Parts: sequence; C-alpha cells; structure tokens
Amino acid sequence: MKRRAFLQSSAGVVVGFSLSLSPALAQQAADPRFAQVDAWLKIAPDGRVTFYTGKVELGTGVRTALAQMIAEELDVAVSSIQLVMGDTDLCPDQIGTFGSLTIMLAGPQVRQAAAEARLALVERAAQRLGVPADQIQTIQGLAKASNGASVSYAELAQGPGLGRAISGKATLRTPAQFKQIGQSVQRVEIPAKVCGTHEYVQHVRVPGMLHGRIIRPEMPGASPLQIDDSALKTMAGNPNVVRKGNFLAVVADSEDAVIKAAQAVNVLWSAAEPLPTPQEVPQRLRSSPSTSKELQRTGLGADSLSQAAKTHQADYFVPFQLHASIGPSCAVADVRADKATVWSATQTSFLTRGSLATMLGMKPQQVRLIWTEGSGCYGQNGSDDVSGDAALLSQLVGKPVRVQWMRRQEHQWEPKGAAMAMTVKGGLDANGQIVGWDFAVWSPNHALRPFYDMAGNVLAGEALGMPARFLQAGADRNAKPTYVFDNSRVVLNLLNQSPLRSSSLRGLGSPQNTFANESFIDELAVLAGADAIDFRVRHLKDERAIAVLRAVEKRAAWDKRPSGGRNSGLGRGVAFVQYDNNAAYVAVSMQVRVDDKTGRVKVERVCVAHDCGMVVNPDGVRNQIEGNVIQTLSRALMEEVQTTRREITSVDWLSYPILRFSDLPKAIDIELIDRPTVRAVGAGEATASPIFAALGNAIFDATGVRLRSVPFTPERLLAARQKRAA
Repeated sequence: MKRRAFLQSSAGVVVGFSLSLSPALAQQAADPRFAQVDAWLKIAPDGRVTFYTGKVELGTGVRTALAQMIAEELDVAVSSIQLVMGDTDLCPDQIGTFGSLTIMLAGPQVRQAAAEARLALVERAAQRLGVPADQIQTIQGLAKASNGASVSYAELAQGPGLGRAISGKATLRTPAQFKQIGQSVQRVEIPAKVCGTHEYVQHVRVPGMLHGRIIRPEMPGASPLQIDDSALKTMAGNPNVVRKGNFLAVVADSEDAVIKAAQAVNVLWSAAEPLPTPQEVPQRLRSSPSTSKELQRTGLGADSLSQAAKTHQADYFVPFQLHASIGPSCAVADVRADKATVWSATQTSFLTRGSLATMLGMKPQQVRLIWTEGSGCYGQNGSDDVSGDAALLSQLVGKPVRVQWMRRQEHQWEPKGAAMAMTVKGGLDANGQIVGWDFAVWSPNHALRPFYDMAGNVLAGEALGMPARFLQAGADRNAKPTYVFDNSRVVLNLLNQSPLRSSSLRGLGSPQNTFANESFIDELAVLAGADAIDFRVRHLKDERAIAVLRAVEKRAAWDKRPSGGRNSGLGRGVAFVQYDNNAAYVAVSMQVRVDDKTGRVKVERVCVAHDCGMVVNPDGVRNQIEGNVIQTLSRALMEEVQTTRREITSVDWLSYPILRFSDLPKAIDIELIDRPTVRAVGAGEATASPIFAALGNAIFDATGVRLRSVPFTPERLLAARQKRAA
C-alpha cells in the first residue's frame, strides 16, 4: 500500500516529525512529508499507540527504551506502545541503527514527536470539554479537565488527522516530572524470544517462493570459468543454476533440495590474489599504501620526546575478527517488474534500500524494505549482503526467493572486523609526568555499508561488476586520548585497500585504539612507579572521566600500588575510555588468575563504572554492559580469523571458537552513574572499548608479561614468557 493511501485509510491520529540528522546525510535523507504533525503516531480505538521509527532493534533494547521515551511524553503506559521499525514504506528515514546513536539522536526526535502529539490532544480535549487548555491534565491516556470531566485519547483520536506542522511549542518533561524514563522496564520483546514465538527474518515465508543458495569461491576475488550442473538433472526439487556476471546461484523448491543442489554443482574458478596469513597481517598493514592524516598535534608534538627523562615505545596489534552471529544471515525478496519487496535484518533500511534499487535498476521508491529482526549483528554482518543475494536472485528468476547462508558461508563471506596496528611512543619527566605522546595507527576502513546507491558494497552488486565505495569511518575512533598532554601527536594511516573484506564490528576502531592507548599509559605508569588509576587521574581534567575511574576504584576495592612485579598469577588491571571522545564514559577493572603451567587466563571479576548521561532504562543499560563485557572478552581471549594463502579457514565454531558459559567471569559488577539532566548517549558499544586493555593490564600484573597482540591465547602468553626468560 502506498504511504499516502495508508495514511488516508488509517483510523486515528498519526503524528510525524521532521528529522534532525547528521549533517553529512541530512540533505539526502530529508523528506518534507515528515515535517507534518499528521502521521506516524496512531492511536487505535482501544487506546493502543503505534509509533513509526526508522531505528531498529538489534538486541540492544532500543525498542523498549524508545517506547519508554514515547510513553513519557505522551503520558501513556509503556505496555500500550507498539513500535513499527525500519519499514521504508511506513517509517521516517533516521539513517540507520549504529554507532550507539539511537538514544542520543533518535531519542530527542521521538520525545518531541510524542510531546507534540500530547499537546495536540490536550488542545482537542479542551475544545471537547469546553475549558482552557491549561486546565487539562493528562494521565495514562486520559485527558482530564479541572471540572472533573474527562475524555480518552482513543476518543480524541477518532476522525481526521490533526493537519498541522510541528509547532516546536511542545515542552519536554523535566527529570523531576519523569514517570517512565529512569525506570527499569522489562524488555518488551524478551517474553516472545524466550517462548520461541518471536518472528525473526529466518521465519519469513512468502507464497510461491523458491529457496536459493549462492555459490561463491573459497578464494575471494576468483571468477567462475566452467560450471558443471549436470548432476541437477536427476535431483528432486526442480533445482536450477542461475548466473549473471560473476553472480552464481542455485534455486529449488525446498530448503533441503537447494542445499543438496548447491553442493552438487562443480565450478572451476579462476586464480585470485593470495591472502595474507595471520602472521603476515601486522606488517602488511604497516607497509600497504595508505593515506596519512594528522588527527591531533599539541605543543611540540613528537619532538618533545627528545627532552624526556625517560622514553618508551611499544607496538600493538588486533587481528581480523568475525561478527560471528549465532544465526546465519537470511533475507527474503519478491522482485517484480516495477516493484520490489525485501524482508531484511539490515541495520540501515533506507540506505540498503537505495543500494538494492541501484543494483536492480530501479528507483528507491520502487523498493520496499521491511525490516525483520535477525539473530544479532554486532556491526555489519552478512545482513546487507544476503539481502542483495535474495533481491538479485528473485529478479533473475521472476519469483520470490528466500536465501539463508550456511554457517561456513557466514564465517567466510561476512565483512570482517578490521585488523589494526598501532605504535605508541611516550616520554616522562623527572617527576613521572607524561611530557610527550606520539600515536600512530594503520587500519583499513571500517565502513563498507551500502550507503544509498553503493550497490558494489554488497557481494551481489560486486559480482555484477559494480565498484565498492567507502566512507571514511571508524579507524580514527578513540585514536586521540582523553588525557591532556602538553605535547602530543596522533596520526592515522588509512589503508587504500584492506587485505580482507572488512567493515564495522562493535566499536569500530575504538577497542583497538583504546587497547593501544590504555596499555601504553599503563606501561608508562609502571615506568613511573605509579598506581595505574592515580597515574591516569593525574593526566585528566574531565571531571566525568575522573569520576568513573574513582567509582571503579571503589567498586573493585582496588589494590593501590604499582602494577606488575609480583608474578603471583593473580592480578588486576584497569582501563578507561570516553567512547568516540564525545559519548559515554567507562572505566573497567578486571581481576584475573593465570595458570602458570598452561598459560590459561581466567577472568574472575569485572567491575564497570558507566556514565552515559541520562539513563532511560537502568536494567537495559546493565544488559548492554554485560553483553559488551562478555563478547569483547571472547574477542580478547580467543578470536582471530585464520587464513591460508588460498582461503579463509575460520569456517565454524571449532576453527573460530568463542567464549562459552564455563569461561564467564564469576561476577560482572556494574555501577551506573545516572545524570538525568545530561543528554543521554548510547550504551551499546562503549564498554567494549576498554576490555582488551583492562585484560592485558591485568595479565601483566599477574605475570609480569606484557601481551601487545590480541587474542591473549595460552600459546601467546607462554611464548612471551619464554621470550622474556631468554
């Protein structure tokens, strides 16, 4: 149904709002239709509220948090809010759901829209009840007049829409007035997920659809030279090979039939550029053609190191890592001559729609993308790619097609989290104060998302010969420290091409850069003979930064002393970040035990102090902090993409192990620093950033061995210990 027809046929008031988007994308995303207070918040006759948002639920709890913010300003129960998310025919374009930006950017938008709707309803109630608007109070979906008369929102919402533009006169509630914001509300989608009734994209079925499987080479960049599909002639399910350019696939009537058919097709592939082995990646990063950019310079920059009483230098490395979504990516597409519908778990409904339209030779308005939740993503996993697969395959066969990747395909084909190499140099004066800081990072780009018409950024578009295009993003995240140094320099070396196809993984470059920054400042603290927390505080001026460090110090019952030197096997470490230098403040303390014989690291306790400004849902924020800790511990202890010259060999949970329940810390102890009067920022990524460094610093304290490459495997620890002994 067309949007205009939908609005005209909707019974009830629908409220829309103009969007305040990031400057770089606002010009493309602006849609004048959403400047009107006459669509997209619908109140049904039973009082339930349907709200439309371009943001989507990725497991971070934003469906609940946004519902709380809407309910707060509209003055209804959270349970009465139903969110329609990421449907390009029904929802406003809010760019996408990434970067921990939903609460920070979309939160004020939805609050303003809901407040404007409440103001409109109050004015309508005043007319209905014959009293001035300032004599109307609202409570739980009811407008009550000072004379005792009342009318429900459901009654007020019947009839034509409000028919006016956003006025800007609606005043948002203050923290003293909050009833919903700041309360721990149960995640609205969890009961269905626990009971197995939640619909994921893997559950979508369309009448008459075929099942598809894409056939891609083990060697990235290879092209099909010869195809032998003779075995399909005798197989059940009517399997057929479909090809366009280098895009090669099989369709069949059932899932089982298409899996067997894909395995039965024999393909001779061309040669391709050999892959780097894991051992070669650090040097490959540092020696590959790149564009250098100075991100920060204060005072004398690196020249100040010549005047330092003590100097130190260290190299750090984080490898390519997987998103490793538990459920493989899936999408369903129904592409007709003049209209396409795609069910996708993408994080960026409108951006992906634009790129799919380009790939299909259509206008964006001809493509409807219906967002349907996937099984987690943690950044750009295979959701965009599989959406392109399904859309192109449906266009080629003229029928709806469902494509689901297999586990091996998910591991091999998803864009990898970018590997990064960092070098830090620093100097201390005679009093143990940092007088010089020089930081350099080498990294591929972290943004392969199909922004608008970037069809070559998905695998299907690339197979058709469409070029990939990048937006510079992520490699510089938290390269600049929050610490204040009189003399400093920070340089980004952005690779012209990545050794492996890579894109955003949770935190983008922040965990890697923070690993280097927070490990190195720990090394300087050891050189200065100082306590790790006190040393950090000495170099900070931001009171919120100092507050999280002191909070985690108290929470952890921090053993105040210089780190290292005891070699007892039991250690503690700390790390700090202000995420992206402008968002949440996080300090993390870890207590670890290291087995002297096996080199196995056991994380016993993690303490986190977290300041994300106004806390919308305390329980939801705690969920996110715990998830960040667990996933990033897995990355820190186990995860590294393995390759040979010819293929990616991390293809399952044996060749790419992740943290198991038995590996979890005994406790994750969290202190939330709630600042109700301060702008809320995201909690979906920030805690991931200090984990590498806090763990590495704790291992050093326990063993005297400094590990500067992730993951901290037993083999790596034992080798470092032997090297030190030698």
